[in-house]
Amino acid sequence: MAKKLNISRINELKTNAYENIESYDDPDTPKALEQFTSQIKKVLQADPAMLESVPEYLPVALYGRVKFPSEAKLKWAHWINTATQPEWDEFKVTIGFNNADLPLVLAVRAYSENLLIESCAVLYLLENEGKSAPAPKRKADDDFDDEDSDYDDYSGSDYADDDEGEEEDGYYDHYDDEDR
Repeated sequence: MAKKLNISRINELKTNAYENIESYDDPDTPKALEQFTSQIKKVLQADPAMLESVPEYLPVALYGRVKFPSEAKLKWAHWINTATQPEWDEFKVTIGFNNADLPLVLAVRAYSENLLIESCAVLYLLENEGKSAPAPKRKADDDFDDEDSDYDDYSGSDYADDDEGEEEDGYYDHYDDEDR
């Protein structure tokens, strides 16, 4: 029998993670979020048990650094909608971790596989639903075609950009250099 995802816990983690992300994502100090996540990754890797008291720190540490391949987004949507926790073998092929984050991911998995899966569910929701509760799209005109909704791995409604070649202000610029 499949395990259940605790959706209310995941939504609470999403809210708490976003509040942390938002507090460090300040245009006046553009590197604050990057510096905080770098520090928290080291702390969590050394002592994953810390997540017992601050579980929202894992999605914060991995924010913007996890990819959900297009074909996997349907599985994630199904798992969230049915509150079904994926088995590890199914989970691991639906998510792409940054190589630099693998030591943290492995440490957290050894501590709590369930927490790692929940945190990835939070990241999926942050990417695809918006930051807090499901939010309306930013643009009033909803003229995207179905094939346009799959620009790349980060094409959630909050990230799609009609302007070719231009990035949305504040999006992804903290991480572009690290991923190359």
